[in-house]
Amino acid sequence: MGLCDEIIVGLDIGTTKIACIIGEVSNNGIDIIGIGSHPSQGLRKGVVINIDATINSIKKAVEEAELMAGCEVNTVYAGIAGGHIQGFNSHGIVAVNKEKEVKAGDLSRVVDAARAVAIPMDRQVLHVIPQEYIIDDQDGIKEPLGMTGVRLEAKVHIVTASVTSAQNIIKCARACGLHVADIVLEQLASSEAVLGADEKELGVAVVDIGGGTTDIAIYSKGSLVHTAVLSLGGNHLTNDIAVGLRTPMAEAERIKQRFGCALTSRVNPEETIEVPSVGGRPPRILSREILSEIIEPRVEEIFAYVAREIKESGCEDLIAGGVVITGGTTILDNMPELAEEVLGVPVRRGVPRGVGGLVDVVRNPKFATGVGLVQYGSKAPERNFYEEENGTVYGRVASRMRQWFTDMF
Repeated sequence: MGLCDEIIVGLDIGTTKIACIIGEVSNNGIDIIGIGSHPSQGLRKGVVINIDATINSIKKAVEEAELMAGCEVNTVYAGIAGGHIQGFNSHGIVAVNKEKEVKAGDLSRVVDAARAVAIPMDRQVLHVIPQEYIIDDQDGIKEPLGMTGVRLEAKVHIVTASVTSAQNIIKCARACGLHVADIVLEQLASSEAVLGADEKELGVAVVDIGGGTTDIAIYSKGSLVHTAVLSLGGNHLTNDIAVGLRTPMAEAERIKQRFGCALTSRVNPEETIEVPSVGGRPPRILSREILSEIIEPRVEEIFAYVAREIKESGCEDLIAGGVVITGGTTILDNMPELAEEVLGVPVRRGVPRGVGGLVDVVRNPKFATGVGLVQYGSKAPERNFYEEENGTVYGRVASRMRQWFTDMF
């Protein structure tokens, strides 16, 4: 197997599965050339709790993708989720250089000013995402380079994560012989794959319901304005089914995926399913309605928490474009209809788009984060590898200072 030149790899390290998506960058965009997926054993609610099990799952997923793509993977963009993720908005102000024309150095300085907030030692900044720039009280500017002014302000959205959770992801990837080019917030990646520019402009909320967490990202006027992670997901449904139908967890997961429906009113009362029992007892035949009666209240609860999060964030009036649900759990029948009932806004199911290649395989909500990581990687201005040595940090500071001197003189 050879090394491919222009390939970008997304590694979605989820609670229920680890997905590795290999994309090839061509003149026409991105072609998906390899997909690997393996059940995830070492995570709970998006956080690594067993290093060895996670390493094993990552290896299996990467090998499967490499085999399909016919090339070797050495650099990945890894997704991160979990209740430790926090997002908040910040604001920075600087004076423009003596030429009174906004240059790249001024943008770096104003973003640095906005990110200069007190962050606890056990947390690290994952993303600083500019929302808009203001030059001399003229707001709503997206591209300030080359504009004239004396005062430059930036409004940004900052996402922070637990240092240990991020380091554990890097550690697992390293043990598989992989470099981590960047760690990306999972709902940010999913948004890349399932949203259109018009939706982001009008205002939209992305709700990515995975196995262990429900990740929310809200966009308005083309910018990210709010992020949140809820520790609820598809595993709670599986657990409810296992307890309610007295069946093993693996069988509960299979029954949920194959027969699950989020609205009991839409289920044919005549329909039946075979439910395996525990302890060697014979399987039972039950109505599919009973399964739906277990699923519906839990899905309703998840969307009630989403509605509360949107209301408390103050973004209720910003989502004129409605809500886009994605993630493996949203494959359940009638999920968008129930979400519309609870949230009171239009809801659609989001599948990855804007890519070529193995489109039929990845056109599934469960691959939204993996495909989004590839799309995020293709737009990333620089591949800054996560390293632990001090030399790298020093190198970055030195290059930033060189940039300032170039702009000033």
